[in-house]
Amino acid sequence: MRLGVLILPDDPWPVAASKWQRAERLGFDHAWTYDHLAWRSLRDSPWYGAVPTLAAAAAVTSTIRLGTLVASPEVRHPVPFARELVTLDEIAGGRFTLGLGAGSGGWDATVLRQPPWTPDERADRFAEFVELLDRLLCHPETSFHGRYWEAHEARTAPGCVQQPRIPFGIAATRPRSMRVAARHGSLWVSSGPRTHDGPPLTAAEGAAAIARQLARLDAACEAEGRDPATLDRLVLTGPVLDGGLRSLEAFREVRDAYAALGVTDLVVHWPRPSPPYEGDEAILAVIAADQAPGGASNRSIDGSQ
Repeated sequence: MRLGVLILPDDPWPVAASKWQRAERLGFDHAWTYDHLAWRSLRDSPWYGAVPTLAAAAAVTSTIRLGTLVASPEVRHPVPFARELVTLDEIAGGRFTLGLGAGSGGWDATVLRQPPWTPDERADRFAEFVELLDRLLCHPETSFHGRYWEAHEARTAPGCVQQPRIPFGIAATRPRSMRVAARHGSLWVSSGPRTHDGPPLTAAEGAAAIARQLARLDAACEAEGRDPATLDRLVLTGPVLDGGLRSLEAFREVRDAYAALGVTDLVVHWPRPSPPYEGDEAILAVIAADQAPGGASNRSIDGSQ
Protein backbone atom coordinates (compact mmCIF):
# COMPACT_ATOMS: atom_id res chain seq x y z
CA MET A 1 0.00 0.00 0.00
CA ARG A 2 1.25 3.48 -0.90
CA LEU A 3 0.99 6.22 1.71
CA GLY A 4 0.14 9.85 1.05
CA VAL A 5 -0.45 13.04 3.00
CA LEU A 6 -2.86 15.90 2.37
CA ILE A 7 -1.51 19.38 3.15
CA LEU A 8 -4.13 22.11 3.54
CA PRO A 9 -3.24 25.25 1.52
CA ASP A 10 -3.53 27.58 4.51
CA ASP A 11 0.08 28.41 5.39
CA PRO A 12 2.27 31.19 3.98
CA TRP A 13 4.56 29.69 1.37
CA PRO A 14 7.79 29.64 3.43
CA VAL A 15 5.96 27.48 6.00
CA ALA A 16 4.11 25.42 3.41
CA ALA A 17 7.24 24.74 1.36
CA SER A 18 8.90 23.07 4.32
CA LYS A 19 5.91 20.73 4.69
CA TRP A 20 5.96 19.63 1.05
CA GLN A 21 9.70 19.08 1.22
CA ARG A 22 9.42 17.17 4.49
CA ALA A 23 6.70 14.94 3.05
CA GLU A 24 9.15 13.96 0.30
CA ARG A 25 12.04 13.55 2.73
CA LEU A 26 9.99 11.29 5.00
CA GLY A 27 9.28 8.99 2.07
CA PHE A 28 5.56 9.57 1.45
CA ASP A 29 4.58 8.30 -1.97
CA HIS A 30 2.30 11.23 -2.76
CA ALA A 31 1.15 14.58 -1.35
CA TRP A 32 -2.12 16.36 -2.10
CA THR A 33 -4.07 19.52 -1.44
CA TYR A 34 -7.71 20.57 -1.62
CA ASP A 35 -9.01 22.63 -4.54
CA HIS A 36 -11.57 25.01 -3.05
CA LEU A 37 -12.11 28.75 -3.02
CA ALA A 38 -12.56 28.46 0.73
CA TRP A 39 -13.19 25.54 3.03
CA ARG A 40 -15.50 24.78 5.94
CA SER A 41 -14.42 26.24 9.30
CA LEU A 42 -11.42 27.93 7.61
CA ARG A 43 -13.59 29.93 5.22
CA ASP A 44 -12.58 33.26 6.80
CA SER A 45 -8.96 32.23 7.40
CA PRO A 46 -5.95 32.34 5.03
CA TRP A 47 -6.44 29.96 2.11
CA TYR A 48 -4.33 29.69 -1.04
CA GLY A 49 -5.09 28.41 -4.54
CA ALA A 50 -4.44 24.76 -5.34
CA VAL A 51 -2.81 25.20 -8.77
CA PRO A 52 -0.14 27.76 -7.76
CA THR A 53 0.44 25.82 -4.53
CA LEU A 54 1.09 22.61 -6.45
CA ALA A 55 3.29 24.41 -8.97
CA ALA A 56 5.37 25.79 -6.13
CA ALA A 57 5.47 22.37 -4.45
CA ALA A 58 6.67 20.81 -7.70
CA ALA A 59 9.48 23.35 -7.87
CA VAL A 60 10.81 22.51 -4.39
CA THR A 61 10.48 18.70 -4.65
CA SER A 62 11.79 16.15 -7.11
CA THR A 63 10.36 12.67 -6.51
CA ILE A 64 7.07 12.77 -4.61
CA ARG A 65 3.87 12.59 -6.63
CA LEU A 66 1.54 15.61 -6.30
CA GLY A 67 -2.15 16.10 -6.84
CA THR A 68 -5.57 17.57 -6.09
CA LEU A 69 -8.12 15.89 -3.83
CA VAL A 70 -10.28 17.03 -5.52
CA ALA A 71 -11.00 19.61 -8.22
CA SER A 72 -14.62 20.00 -9.30
CA PRO A 73 -16.75 21.70 -11.96
CA GLU A 74 -18.31 23.94 -9.31
CA VAL A 75 -15.53 26.51 -9.80
CA ARG A 76 -13.68 25.24 -12.89
CA HIS A 77 -14.17 25.40 -16.67
CA PRO A 78 -12.44 22.56 -18.54
CA VAL A 79 -10.72 24.72 -21.19
CA PRO A 80 -8.67 27.12 -19.01
CA PHE A 81 -8.24 24.38 -16.41
CA ALA A 82 -6.68 22.08 -19.03
CA ARG A 83 -4.07 24.73 -19.81
CA GLU A 84 -3.19 24.97 -16.11
CA LEU A 85 -2.97 21.18 -15.85
CA VAL A 86 -0.60 20.88 -18.80
CA THR A 87 1.59 23.51 -17.16
CA LEU A 88 1.50 21.73 -13.80
CA ASP A 89 2.50 18.44 -15.38
CA GLU A 90 5.42 20.17 -17.10
CA ILE A 91 6.64 21.87 -13.91
CA ALA A 92 6.28 18.62 -11.95
CA GLY A 93 8.12 16.60 -14.58
CA GLY A 94 5.25 14.15 -14.96
CA ARG A 95 4.56 13.76 -11.21
CA PHE A 96 1.03 15.18 -11.21
CA THR A 97 -2.25 13.33 -10.65
CA LEU A 98 -5.56 15.12 -11.14
CA GLY A 99 -8.11 14.22 -8.49
CA LEU A 100 -11.62 15.11 -9.66
CA GLY A 101 -15.01 15.10 -7.95
CA ALA A 102 -18.53 16.28 -8.65
CA GLY A 103 -18.50 18.79 -5.77
CA SER A 104 -20.36 18.83 -2.51
CA GLY A 105 -22.88 21.62 -2.95
CA GLY A 106 -21.26 23.75 -0.23
CA TRP A 107 -19.95 27.30 -0.35
CA ASP A 108 -18.02 26.73 -3.59
CA ALA A 109 -21.32 25.91 -5.26
CA THR A 110 -22.93 29.23 -4.31
CA VAL A 111 -20.11 31.79 -4.39
CA LEU A 112 -20.53 32.40 -8.14
CA ARG A 113 -24.28 32.92 -7.67
CA GLN A 114 -25.16 30.08 -10.00
CA PRO A 115 -28.51 28.33 -9.48
CA PRO A 116 -28.27 25.28 -7.21
CA TRP A 117 -27.69 22.02 -9.07
CA THR A 118 -29.92 19.03 -8.45
CA PRO A 119 -28.14 15.73 -7.76
CA ASP A 120 -28.91 14.56 -11.29
CA GLU A 121 -27.60 17.77 -12.83
CA ARG A 122 -24.47 17.58 -10.68
CA ALA A 123 -23.81 14.05 -11.90
CA ASP A 124 -24.46 15.03 -15.53
CA ARG A 125 -22.19 18.07 -15.31
CA PHE A 126 -19.42 16.03 -13.75
CA ALA A 127 -19.55 13.30 -16.38
CA GLU A 128 -19.40 15.88 -19.17
CA PHE A 129 -16.66 17.85 -17.38
CA VAL A 130 -14.44 14.76 -17.14
CA GLU A 131 -15.14 13.76 -20.74
CA LEU A 132 -14.14 17.18 -22.05
CA LEU A 133 -11.01 17.32 -19.88
CA ASP A 134 -10.03 13.91 -21.21
CA ARG A 135 -10.34 15.13 -24.80
CA LEU A 136 -8.54 18.41 -24.14
CA LEU A 137 -5.58 16.70 -22.50
CA CYS A 138 -5.29 13.94 -25.10
CA HIS A 139 -5.55 16.03 -28.28
CA PRO A 140 -3.80 19.20 -29.50
CA GLU A 141 -7.09 20.68 -30.72
CA THR A 142 -10.58 20.09 -29.36
CA SER A 143 -14.05 21.31 -30.27
CA PHE A 144 -16.90 20.15 -28.08
CA HIS A 145 -20.58 21.00 -27.86
CA GLY A 146 -22.15 19.57 -24.74
CA ARG A 147 -25.17 20.33 -22.64
CA TYR A 148 -23.11 22.21 -20.04
CA TRP A 149 -19.62 22.77 -21.47
CA GLU A 150 -18.34 24.18 -24.73
CA ALA A 151 -14.96 24.28 -26.45
CA HIS A 152 -14.17 25.75 -29.86
CA GLU A 153 -10.85 24.82 -31.41
CA ALA A 154 -9.23 24.76 -27.97
CA ARG A 155 -5.48 24.16 -28.04
CA THR A 156 -3.43 22.41 -25.39
CA ALA A 157 0.04 22.25 -26.99
CA PRO A 158 2.52 20.92 -26.00
CA GLY A 159 0.27 18.43 -24.22
CA CYS A 160 1.01 16.49 -21.06
CA VAL A 161 4.40 15.10 -20.11
CA GLN A 162 2.56 11.92 -19.13
CA GLN A 163 1.00 10.27 -22.14
CA PRO A 164 -1.65 10.03 -23.34
CA ARG A 165 -2.51 12.46 -20.49
CA ILE A 166 -2.11 13.00 -16.77
CA PRO A 167 -3.85 10.29 -14.71
CA PHE A 168 -7.28 11.02 -13.31
CA GLY A 169 -8.30 10.08 -9.77
CA ILE A 170 -12.10 10.07 -9.72
CA ALA A 171 -13.92 10.56 -6.42
CA ALA A 172 -17.05 8.44 -6.67
CA THR A 173 -19.56 6.96 -4.26
CA ARG A 174 -22.69 6.80 -6.43
CA PRO A 175 -23.34 4.59 -9.46
CA ARG A 176 -23.14 7.38 -12.07
CA SER A 177 -19.80 8.75 -10.85
CA MET A 178 -18.45 5.24 -10.44
CA ARG A 179 -19.13 4.67 -14.13
CA VAL A 180 -17.09 7.83 -14.80
CA ALA A 181 -14.27 6.39 -12.66
CA ALA A 182 -14.40 3.09 -14.52
CA ARG A 183 -14.35 4.87 -17.89
CA HIS A 184 -11.74 7.57 -17.29
CA GLY A 185 -9.92 6.91 -14.03
CA SER A 186 -6.52 5.55 -13.22
CA LEU A 187 -7.47 5.86 -9.58
CA TRP A 188 -10.75 5.65 -7.66
CA VAL A 189 -11.02 7.96 -4.65
CA SER A 190 -13.26 7.79 -1.60
CA SER A 191 -13.34 9.61 1.73
CA GLY A 192 -16.09 7.34 3.05
CA PRO A 193 -19.89 7.66 3.14
CA ARG A 194 -21.18 11.00 1.92
CA THR A 195 -23.95 11.29 4.52
CA HIS A 196 -22.12 10.35 7.73
CA ASP A 197 -22.66 12.50 10.83
CA GLY A 198 -20.89 12.06 14.12
CA PRO A 199 -17.36 11.04 15.09
CA PRO A 200 -15.03 9.50 12.50
CA LEU A 201 -15.69 5.86 11.69
CA THR A 202 -13.34 3.39 13.33
CA ALA A 203 -11.02 1.27 11.21
CA ALA A 204 -13.51 -1.61 11.18
CA GLU A 205 -16.53 0.62 10.50
CA GLY A 206 -14.70 2.52 7.76
CA ALA A 207 -13.49 -0.67 6.12
CA ALA A 208 -17.05 -2.04 6.08
CA ALA A 209 -18.30 1.15 4.37
CA ILE A 210 -15.47 1.14 1.83
CA ALA A 211 -16.06 -2.55 1.11
CA ARG A 212 -19.64 -1.75 0.10
CA GLN A 213 -18.41 1.02 -2.18
CA LEU A 214 -15.79 -1.26 -3.73
CA ALA A 215 -18.48 -3.80 -4.59
CA ARG A 216 -20.36 -1.08 -6.48
CA LEU A 217 -17.12 0.03 -8.15
CA ASP A 218 -16.47 -3.51 -9.39
CA ALA A 219 -19.99 -3.57 -10.83
CA ALA A 220 -19.37 -0.25 -12.58
CA CYS A 221 -16.13 -1.59 -14.06
CA GLU A 222 -17.98 -4.66 -15.31
CA ALA A 223 -20.65 -2.44 -16.90
CA GLU A 224 -17.90 -0.45 -18.65
CA GLY A 225 -16.05 -3.55 -19.78
CA ARG A 226 -13.03 -2.78 -17.62
CA ASP A 227 -10.98 -5.14 -15.50
CA PRO A 228 -11.37 -3.82 -11.92
CA ALA A 229 -7.79 -4.84 -11.19
CA THR A 230 -6.57 -2.09 -13.54
CA LEU A 231 -8.06 0.66 -11.35
CA ASP A 232 -6.14 1.72 -8.24
CA ARG A 233 -8.14 2.56 -5.11
CA LEU A 234 -7.36 5.49 -2.79
CA VAL A 235 -8.96 6.10 0.61
CA LEU A 236 -8.72 9.59 2.11
CA THR A 237 -9.05 9.58 5.88
CA GLY A 238 -10.23 12.67 7.66
CA PRO A 239 -13.61 13.96 8.83
CA VAL A 240 -15.44 10.70 8.08
CA LEU A 241 -12.75 8.01 8.35
CA ASP A 242 -10.37 7.84 11.29
CA GLY A 243 -6.76 8.16 10.14
CA GLY A 244 -5.31 6.56 13.25
CA LEU A 245 -2.81 9.36 13.85
CA ARG A 246 -2.94 9.01 17.65
CA SER A 247 -0.25 6.33 17.67
CA LEU A 248 1.60 3.91 15.43
CA GLU A 249 -0.60 1.06 16.67
CA ALA A 250 -3.77 2.97 15.78
CA PHE A 251 -2.42 3.81 12.34
CA ARG A 252 -1.45 0.20 11.68
CA GLU A 253 -5.00 -0.87 12.53
CA VAL A 254 -6.38 1.63 9.99
CA ARG A 255 -3.82 0.80 7.31
CA ASP A 256 -4.25 -2.95 7.63
CA ALA A 257 -8.06 -2.74 7.57
CA TYR A 258 -8.05 -0.97 4.21
CA ALA A 259 -5.14 -2.97 2.78
CA ALA A 260 -7.16 -6.14 3.39
CA LEU A 261 -9.81 -4.77 1.00
CA GLY A 262 -7.31 -4.22 -1.81
CA VAL A 263 -7.00 -0.46 -1.25
CA THR A 264 -3.77 0.56 -2.98
CA ASP A 265 -3.32 4.06 -1.53
CA LEU A 266 -4.07 5.58 1.87
CA VAL A 267 -3.94 9.32 2.58
CA VAL A 268 -3.84 11.06 5.96
CA HIS A 269 -4.02 14.78 6.73
CA TRP A 270 -1.00 16.73 7.89
CA PRO A 271 -1.70 17.36 11.59
CA ARG A 272 -2.41 20.97 12.52
CA PRO A 273 -1.97 22.82 15.84
CA SER A 274 -5.74 23.38 16.03
CA PRO A 275 -8.89 21.88 14.46
CA PRO A 276 -9.49 20.65 11.87
CA TYR A 277 -7.04 17.72 11.97
CA GLU A 278 -5.49 18.78 15.24
CA GLY A 279 -2.54 16.60 16.18
CA ASP A 280 1.20 16.17 16.55
CA GLU A 281 3.28 16.36 13.37
CA ALA A 282 5.78 13.94 14.88
CA ILE A 283 3.46 11.01 14.06
CA LEU A 284 4.10 11.53 10.35
CA ALA A 285 7.73 10.46 10.70
CA VAL A 286 6.66 7.41 12.67
CA ILE A 287 4.05 6.15 10.22
CA ALA A 288 6.17 6.95 7.17
CA ALA A 289 9.12 5.08 8.64
CA ASP A 290 6.85 2.12 9.39
CA GLN A 291 6.11 1.88 5.67
CA ALA A 292 9.80 1.79 4.79
CA PRO A 293 11.81 -1.45 4.51
CA GLY A 294 12.85 -2.42 7.99
CA GLY A 295 10.00 -0.59 9.73
CA ALA A 296 9.79 2.36 12.07
CA SER A 297 13.07 1.64 13.85
CA ASN A 298 14.97 2.90 10.80
CA ARG A 299 14.21 6.54 11.54
CA SER A 300 14.10 8.85 14.52
CA ILE A 301 10.99 10.81 15.40
CA ASP A 302 11.94 13.72 13.11
CA GLY A 303 12.49 11.48 10.11
CA SER A 304 16.29 11.67 10.14
CA GLN A 305 18.34 8.49 9.80
